[in-house]
Amino acid sequence: MAVTACQGLGFMVSLVGMAGIIASTCMDQWSTQDLSNNPVTAVFSYQGLWRSCVRESSGFTECRGYFTMLGLPAMLQAVRALMIVGIVLGAIGLLVAIFALKCIRIGSMEDSAKANMTLTSGIMFIISGLCAIAGVSVFANMLVTNFWMSTANMYTGMGGMVQTVQTRYTFGAALFVGWVAGGLTLIGGVMMCIACRGLAPEEANYKAVSYHASGHNVAYRPGGFKTSTGLGSNMKKKIYDGGARAEDEVQSHPSKYDYV
Repeated sequence: MAVTACQGLGFMVSLVGMAGIIASTCMDQWSTQDLSNNPVTAVFSYQGLWRSCVRESSGFTECRGYFTMLGLPAMLQAVRALMIVGIVLGAIGLLVAIFALKCIRIGSMEDSAKANMTLTSGIMFIISGLCAIAGVSVFANMLVTNFWMSTANMYTGMGGMVQTVQTRYTFGAALFVGWVAGGLTLIGGVMMCIACRGLAPEEANYKAVSYHASGHNVAYRPGGFKTSTGLGSNMKKKIYDGGARAEDEVQSHPSKYDYV
């Protein structure tokens, strides 16, 4: 019961995390304009992985997509790749996890197969969560670097006495959604891996029993072999050398005429 609950809870947590990763990838608020030095402005801009938008004070919003790939920064393209890889792996993990659920019985699938599928989906969820966290962290690092570079350039005129107007960007809502979603997917993958151990069938341990034949015990020697019977202490022992036997050592077998 505990294994089924752990597996189901891990699946649900991973499902919520995957939904968050997809939502953060599609959101436009990866970076938003910093209004600390200019709180009153008629135009507010924000950017995402796929397009940049401008919202005016009248409420009108205009977005423009990135119509080039080679002209984009390499870090932005790397973040795109990480998020897409995370989504693809998470989707495959969800598909595998559905068939691996213990509450769903498909044909004559054994528990060992379900355990392997649960482990596979858990590993995929872990990699997916790590990809999402890495992508969001790389973008956040790029924002921090650009923010401080823009801040340094604002006070370069006349020995820092004149402040130039430059647009600075800070963290957007998509970054926090991506961090939380990646963490949930990672936790769900770990729970699926833990549930795999409970689904695997236990190996049966059989005690070894030595078997001794009740017949003749044969002891081999270089010159031949010796046979002895354990039926009594006064039984005869015979030694056969090279296949030659003495007539007095040969035990005769009774025939049907002996009883007439």
